[in-house]
Amino acid sequence: MRYLPLTDNDRADMLSAIGVGSVDDLFVDVPDAARFDGDFDLSDHMAEYQVEAKIAALAGRNISTADVPSFLGAGAYRHHIPATVDHLVQRGEFLTSYTPYQPEISQGTLQALFEFQTMVALITGMDVANASMYDGATACAEAVLMAQRITRRNKAIVSGGVHPHYREVTETQSRYLDIEIDACAPDLDGREDLAGEIGEDTACVVVQNPGVFGHVRDFGPLAEACHAAGALLVVVVTEAVSLGAIRSPGEMGADIVVAEGQSLGNAQGFGGPYVGLFAAREKYVRQMPGRLAGETVDEEGRRGWVLTLSTREQHIRREKATSNICTNSGLCALAFTIHLALLGEDGFRRLAALNHAHAVDLASRLEAVAGVEVLSDTFFNEFAVRLSGSARDAVDALAARNILAGVPAARLFGGDAGLDDILLVAVSELTRPEDMDALCAGLAEVLA
Repeated sequence: MRYLPLTDNDRADMLSAIGVGSVDDLFVDVPDAARFDGDFDLSDHMAEYQVEAKIAALAGRNISTADVPSFLGAGAYRHHIPATVDHLVQRGEFLTSYTPYQPEISQGTLQALFEFQTMVALITGMDVANASMYDGATACAEAVLMAQRITRRNKAIVSGGVHPHYREVTETQSRYLDIEIDACAPDLDGREDLAGEIGEDTACVVVQNPGVFGHVRDFGPLAEACHAAGALLVVVVTEAVSLGAIRSPGEMGADIVVAEGQSLGNAQGFGGPYVGLFAAREKYVRQMPGRLAGETVDEEGRRGWVLTLSTREQHIRREKATSNICTNSGLCALAFTIHLALLGEDGFRRLAALNHAHAVDLASRLEAVAGVEVLSDTFFNEFAVRLSGSARDAVDALAARNILAGVPAARLFGGDAGLDDILLVAVSELTRPEDMDALCAGLAEVLA
């Protein structure tokens, strides 16, 4: 979106319309100590073309994952996005700043959401899915709140295999609610056993598959333990493409499944906008946050779509609302839907198989590098390695060589977690053999 500056008259008109005398009046509620009272080091006047050149030069200082060998993952993955996706989402019927729900004018949008929900339910193995959430992390938080409403219990056990950012968002959203978040230590070896931790006050156990360290696990036994104790199993998926190759959470007995759908149709960006997936058992549908689009027929028997269930406080009594969240940016969900529709079931499976094959290839190459130990014995397209030195230093050294080597685990879990030498590396269908060669050669050099 282009930036069009305002004139002094424009600002005066807006301030007059809202009844304040100056821009400073808008910030009277912000304490003086918290306000910046200096001058930014910015030029006062530049021509538009000069601003464009300056910004382009600043942007050029970034290293793009599209331009160099990249092994970044940890919740955001670079996949090929067919040109058809962008072409279709930019059609005038869809490209709007607001998600229209009025059925008499929005049949295309409602049908797209219905198709989105159907696809999410299919790949997660669940009965019903909503029309999307903001992102995977906020969907995780909403799942915990939903489990509390269903079980009327106030404790959530969060596995050490769950991405720490998801845990932190969940802790933030439940901070002023009567919910205890029992966060487990980082599960580096993928052998954490949570069944013994479930008690009478446990509303849910939150796990991730594949885990943040890459481990792929069968949570069927844990689901049975949860249900025997009256608790729910929440499964988090940060890499949606993995659902094309791994047994679905629904088949394992999950009650709620949340996922980050960025991998399909949406670029990595700088943290968003992404698209959260949320699915559950049908018996819990009325406790789901967000909205559901449904299929119906009109009085003449013609097929149509409507907003079937909406449980936020705009639509129902506030005390009955499950959440104030609605959907994410509608175009992100639409891009997910178009990309997955283009792949089809066979294409989705082949894409997942290709990702896993590349990960197996990279793991075998890294095992031959002195100073590198592959830790994950099961994985999809991402796994953890232990380096003979600091992972952060290795990443910095390789970035200087235009290689994005991965994500240091200490960056996610903090420097006191004892993970300074752990590196998370991820691949996708876009990872070339020469990229893997570059990573292995670079690590061999910086670890020597």
